[in-house]
Amino acid sequence: MKPPPFEYDDPRSIDETLGLLAEHGDAAKVLAGGQSLVPLLNFRLARPDRLVDINRVSELDYLRFENGTLRIGALTRHSTLERSAEVAARVPLLTEAVRLIGHVQIRNRGTVGGSVAHADPAAELPVAFSALGARFHAHSQSGERSFTAEELFRTHLTTSLGPDELLTEIEVPVPLPGTAYAFVEFARRHGDFALGGAAVLVGLGSDGRCERAAIGLLAAAPTPLRRPEAETWLVGRVLDEETAREAARMCLVDVEPTGDIHGGSEYRRGLVEVMVRRALLQAVERPKGDA
Repeated sequence: MKPPPFEYDDPRSIDETLGLLAEHGDAAKVLAGGQSLVPLLNFRLARPDRLVDINRVSELDYLRFENGTLRIGALTRHSTLERSAEVAARVPLLTEAVRLIGHVQIRNRGTVGGSVAHADPAAELPVAFSALGARFHAHSQSGERSFTAEELFRTHLTTSLGPDELLTEIEVPVPLPGTAYAFVEFARRHGDFALGGAAVLVGLGSDGRCERAAIGLLAAAPTPLRRPEAETWLVGRVLDEETAREAARMCLVDVEPTGDIHGGSEYRRGLVEVMVRRALLQAVERPKGDA
């Protein structure tokens, strides 16, 4: 299938892009990697009058560490994040998550900001960023706004970004040294969207007890979902099979995933619970050098 007709803009700077978004508003869509938008166009699920192609806005393409924070430009390709040795050493949860995105061709073209702005609750990076406590920065001609994951992701494929706003950067706090991590998901085939998954970070004390925890659920709700009650409950406990099972159960209290032809709501609920348990145990069972 071919997309419906549209006007095309090719800005070379953030300022030029913001000017186009301010001028055209809801009639315009930002095109980055195109791995989500182009299929929507081809199936006529999106019909923008105008595409604003930001691929030449090089100031949005960067990875850098500053003062205990990883800053990711919105145009950074998945493959750049995947291949960064410094990211693997300091924020390995992101490396583990990004390797599960589609296939290598998709990761070569897809962008970090595009994945965030598309806001698919079955996408890996939004869940990983949620677990990491990331902040998301957007600009418009009116100024800058910053969002937590809970503030940015509103429902399926919907964010709090205004039609004149451009997501420019994701700011990720670097986990403390020795933080255990795991990203676990289940998909019918390699490269498919996962039916359920979990991202976890766990800080363990010298006595083996949990000192801090973060748990993000994938494909369990209309948005990436953090589970603060379970995170708090884990603190002070030894993370063994029984503890992981109870924490996973707590994570799915009052959670009703959306069912489809690949699995009903109850099936997905049970699947995500298993993924949380596996992720917690996988995190604490890693060799020390891998955390």
